[in-house]
Amino acid sequence: MRQLGIQLILIVGVLAVAWRLLISYGQKAIALRRLGLLALAAFAVWSILDPQIWNEIAGFVGIGRGADLILYGLVVAFFGFVATTFRRFRDLNNRYTRLARRIALDEVPRPGQVAPPLPPAPPTPPTTSTVKAADAD
Repeated sequence: MRQLGIQLILIVGVLAVAWRLLISYGQKAIALRRLGLLALAAFAVWSILDPQIWNEIAGFVGIGRGADLILYGLVVAFFGFVATTFRRFRDLNNRYTRLARRIALDEVPRPGQVAPPLPPAPPTPPTTSTVKAADAD
């Protein structure tokens, strides 16, 4: 029954990360990320100054050791990092796709316009069959 407190905290943490993945975006997400980083730094300094505080907090929420509490917190933080990175890469891919489409549309000649000549192809490195033929001569 004592573990109910930490279970609720962890569930709320996971749901907050999922909510952030689905809802938050832009400057608000950046501000939340910075506040989270500041909170993590504050907890790190606090745990350096008073290492027993994690055991006391863990005992308060019903976990046996402070190390377990830190592990649970890091799991939630890692899940948030994965969710944020996933969203960032998805947005980046969407931007590249829009850019490639825009460039492709800009390079299409308009009706009645002559297409510009293609640039010369770069020289290709010699292949092994070409080198063997040159050595045979």
